[in-house]
Amino acid sequence: MPNIRSEATLLVPVQRATAALPRLHDVARRSGAAGLVLTTPASVAWATGGGNPPVDRTAATDVVWVAVSAEASPSGGVHVVTTDVEAPRLRAEGPFAELGWPVVAVPWWEPDALIREAVRVLGQPESSIASDGHASFGIDVSHDLVASRMSLTAPDVDAIRVLAHDAAAAVETALRQWEPGESDRAIAGRIAQNAEAVGACAPVLLVGGDDRLRRFRHPVATGDPVDDLVMAVLVANRGGLHVALTRYAARPAAATALSAALDAVRRIHARVLKHCAPGVTAGSVLDELDAAYAAAGYAQAWRQHYQGGPIAYAQREFEITPGQQSSEWWDHQLESDTALAWNPSIPGGAKDEDTYLLDTHGPELLTQTDDWPMVERDGFTRPSVLLVEN
Repeated sequence: MPNIRSEATLLVPVQRATAALPRLHDVARRSGAAGLVLTTPASVAWATGGGNPPVDRTAATDVVWVAVSAEASPSGGVHVVTTDVEAPRLRAEGPFAELGWPVVAVPWWEPDALIREAVRVLGQPESSIASDGHASFGIDVSHDLVASRMSLTAPDVDAIRVLAHDAAAAVETALRQWEPGESDRAIAGRIAQNAEAVGACAPVLLVGGDDRLRRFRHPVATGDPVDDLVMAVLVANRGGLHVALTRYAARPAAATALSAALDAVRRIHARVLKHCAPGVTAGSVLDELDAAYAAAGYAQAWRQHYQGGPIAYAQREFEITPGQQSSEWWDHQLESDTALAWNPSIPGGAKDEDTYLLDTHGPELLTQTDDWPMVERDGFTRPSVLLVEN
C-alpha cells in the first residue's frame, strides 16, 4: 500500500486547533462559566487539532486535558494539563509550543492532580467551571461541544478528506489481495496493517463472509475461511477524526445472489442522502429513512441494525431513530461541512455505508479511491462488489 500521507496531513494540528479555539471560547461564554475543561478523547482531540496521539485508545478520559478560559488572552487563554509522564513528549512533539499553550505537568500517581491543576490555572472553583461531562466540574456543556464541532472547520475538512481516502485504500487494498479460502482474520490483519501504516487505527473492524455474513449483522472475524463472499467494515480514526465505510468482494455467483439486496440498501441510502441538506433537521432525515425502508419493501427494518449519522470526533456524534422526537438531537439542523455516515442494512448480509461531507450542493462522497468498481443508483455513485474470478 503506498504511503499517501501528504505534507498537509502532518502539519494541520496547529491550523485545526487555531480554528477550533474561537468555538471553544463561545461554548464557555454561552454556558456562563468562568472557563472550560476538556477531558474526553473526542473533545481534547478537537481542541488540540489531533495534536496528542492517544496512549490508551480505549480510555474514556484522556491523559491530556485542555483548560480554556472564557475570554481569550495572548496565549489564547489555554493551558494543557497532563501527567509528568506525558509532558516531555508533548513539549517536544506536540503543536503546543507553536500555539503558545503552556504544558503543565502533575504527578501521575495523584488521583485528583489533573482536577486541582485545571482549577488552579483557570483560577475559579470547580462549581463555576464547565466541562465535557466530567463529574468534578459544575456545568455540563457536552451537548453544546458536540453541536459546535460537527460543522467542521476548513483545516478539519482537509484532514478528514485525506483520512477518508486512506481508510478506503486500506480496505480496498486488503480485499484486492483476498484469495478464496483465506481466513477472515488474515483479511482483517491486512486492513489493520494498512491503516496503522498511515497513522490511523481501527476502533471498528469487522470482516466476515459466506454464511456468517448472511446470518449476522456484525460478523466479527473468528478465523473462519471465506470462500465466496466477504464484507469488510472499517471505522478509522486519525488525529481524533473518524470515517466509516463498508466494502464487498465476491465470486461472481455470490455477487449475483446478493445483488438485489445490495441494490435495495443503496436506494434507501440514496433517498436519505438526497434529503440531507444544510438547514434540514436530523429528525426529518430519520423520518425519510423510515419512509425509504418502507418504499423498498422492508418497513421497520431499521429496527434491526444501527443506522449511523453524523461522524467526526466520535464514531457517531449522535445516533437517533425514527420517531425519537424526545431526543435533544431531533430538531438539530444539519450544517454545511458536517460529515455523515449512514448505514442502512437489511437481513441477508446487505448494507451500504460510506462517509460523506455535506455542503450546499449536497453530500460529497469522501471514502473513495480511483480504483474500485462503482455503480450509479438514484443520482449517487456507490461502491459495487469487487468480483474475484479465481
